[in-house]
Order: sequence, then structure tokens, then C-alpha cells
Amino acid sequence: MDYSPEEYTRFYIVQALFKLMHEYEYEKISVTDITEKAGVGRATFYRYFKRKEDVILYYFEHNRRGFMTEQRFYPRCKADYIQVVVNVLTLFKEQKEPFKLIRKARLEYIYLDYLNRNFTETFEKDRFPADRFQPYLYAGMLFNVSMAWLDGDCAEPIEQLAETVVNAIYFEPQEN
Repeated sequence: MDYSPEEYTRFYIVQALFKLMHEYEYEKISVTDITEKAGVGRATFYRYFKRKEDVILYYFEHNRRGFMTEQRFYPRCKADYIQVVVNVLTLFKEQKEPFKLIRKARLEYIYLDYLNRNFTETFEKDRFPADRFQPYLYAGMLFNVSMAWLDGDCAEPIEQLAETVVNAIYFEPQEN
């Protein structure tokens, strides 16, 4: 994937924030600290972000777009759904260090809000047959499972966890 100069700038800002979060409490990190670490000016920060939380939202969105680019199929059976969840959990595990920093800073609500919004938009766009609460069930499950898994340093095998998640939501059609 080719990145524009704007994408690189956003990436430097994201990396700067996470590096600073590793060293300092989130509340004590200023926009000036971030811009100095990223090597950009304050005006550049505010061109792309209104507040520090927006940097984290961009991080989530950037990873989601990359994930969606890699998804090559729509799931049609239980094994397909398990594979999608394996892919999601694999990406999560690859990114566990930033998530640990988010959790340490007690900013998990940003992740949950992002998941709620994203699942709701996806269900509306793809016109999944669902009641209005179904996207929140999926988002809540992914959030809680991923946070509990993170708390255990993502030790459980991905395939096992993916199967547990899919078994909670996938019901085999009954033969008559």
C-alpha cells in the first residue's frame, strides 16, 4: 500500500503518541510533546487532529482499512467466519503493545466507541438483517474478549479463541 505524505505525517504523530505513552502518563502528554517527538509543528497536528484522542481513533481506522484491504472474501459458512475472526485476532495480537498502552491509560472506551460505531455502520451499509441492537452485541463481544485476552498477554491460541467467538454467534442450520 502506497502512502501519501499526509498519511506518513499522521503515522509519525501516532508513533510519537504511543512512544510518549510508553514513557509518561497519558494525561501529562501535551500536543507540544507529541509534535516535538513526531518532528512536526503544532499547526500540522491540528490540521489532522482536533485532540489527542483523535490520534488513537486514526490508529484504529488505519488498521481497519488495512485489514479490510486484506480481506479477500465474504464469509459464507462457519469455517469462513472462524477464519475472519482468526484474522482479526491475529491483527490485534500484532498490535497488542499499543492496546496495552491504551488500556494502561484507561482509554478503552475509545476502542469500544469505535467498535460500536464501526459495527453499526457496517450493518447499515451491508444491510445485514439485524435489529438495532445486534451490532452492539458483536462490538461488545469483540471488545470484551479482546480486552480479557490482552489482560492475559494474548496467551490463548488464536484458533481456539476464534472458535469460541464464532460458536457464540453462529448457529448451524438444522436439518429436518
